[in-house]
Amino acid sequence: MVLSTGTNKIKTAVFISGTGSNLKSLINFSKLKKSPISINLIITNNKLAKGLKYGGIYKIKKKIINFKNNDIAEKKILNELKKKKIELICLAGFMKILSNNFIKSFKGKILNIHPSLLPKYKGLNTHKRAIENKDKYSGCTVHFVNEKLDSGKIILQKRVNIYKKDTPDSLGKRILAQEHKLYAKAILKIFNL
Repeated sequence: MVLSTGTNKIKTAVFISGTGSNLKSLINFSKLKKSPISINLIITNNKLAKGLKYGGIYKIKKKIINFKNNDIAEKKILNELKKKKIELICLAGFMKILSNNFIKSFKGKILNIHPSLLPKYKGLNTHKRAIENKDKYSGCTVHFVNEKLDSGKIILQKRVNIYKKDTPDSLGKRILAQEHKLYAKAILKIFNL
């Protein structure tokens, strides 16, 4: 990935569907001098997403996209990305699967954070599945997005121990705390910073 020279930060869009805690940590990261990105757009498929409040707090443009028709939704998103000259997409708890065409049009420029140590536990309910399998640890993964679900090239991973008394909720909270740190580290890594 080529980093813009000078002080120009990479214009980034963050896609969310829920609380936006990873969005918040990415915004904080983007404000650091060493950060190669600026967050210029928040996209969501959920008008009730709690994370939308960060758009207001940090004066970042936000767009709520209705996904009743995927093709129309993705065209609208691509138009927004073009208007804002977005160069990088960070998926952060975005609960929609993007089409192959969409991914191709942003090939190598879409990142995702996933709450398991991929390739284990692609998809949903990762913490529950790890506990039910009696795994000793789980974790999180930042990876490039390709046409297959949770299958793109892995950038960074972080292991988190699973304790006997863990519930999916308690494990999820500990993993989420690591996600907040890992996403920023992965971005620095891909830009060789």
